[in-house]
Amino acid sequence: MKINVQHPLFKLVLNPKTCHQLNLSADNPDLKYIDSQDKLGKYILQRIRQEHALYAIGGYAENRKIYSQFEHFDSEGGKRNIHLGVDFWAPAGTPIFCPIDARVHSFQYNDNPGDYGATLILEHQHKGKAFYTLYGHISLADLEGLEKGKEFKAGDRIAHLGKENENGGWPPHLHFQVIKNLEGNSGDYPGVVASHQAKAYLSNCPNPEPFFTGA
Repeated sequence: MKINVQHPLFKLVLNPKTCHQLNLSADNPDLKYIDSQDKLGKYILQRIRQEHALYAIGGYAENRKIYSQFEHFDSEGGKRNIHLGVDFWAPAGTPIFCPIDARVHSFQYNDNPGDYGATLILEHQHKGKAFYTLYGHISLADLEGLEKGKEFKAGDRIAHLGKENENGGWPPHLHFQVIKNLEGNSGDYPGVVASHQAKAYLSNCPNPEPFFTGA
């Protein structure tokens, strides 16, 4: 699914020097004792500083253990642990911009512990077919005054990174996900799935990293 991104999600200089490629997978031995969101936040800040970077990014298709502390990630097939989007870690309040002309499909405050918090889903068109982008962990204030069908042009500011007390308790970051088929969902869509579901969901949610660079 090759999409012409018209504008990057952030008006920031993102390159290997400024943006650390973060590994939060179960294979990372540094995470052995990271069992809370607070500890995770301290670890991420530590890694950013150690790399002399400003931000951190990563997570597509990662197998993560951090979700095991939350009932929200339970499923019939076991814990949900495969991450479907890309996380971009930056200070709360960092503005997010529309990557492609869009209209608001839906939005919702998903306030379970460990959940997205404030969530926005935009609908776009590509070769005559709709696809969607999901923005999780945004500021709750960004949902005020929104209406389904509201239009955004590429480059319009659409949201900001939310604080811990409004984004499910996580360190400030954007969970960004591209979705081909929303499968009837509104205001929410799985961002983490069980291992046995991963193949189908990753096919429906391609790697969205090009949206960060505008490539």
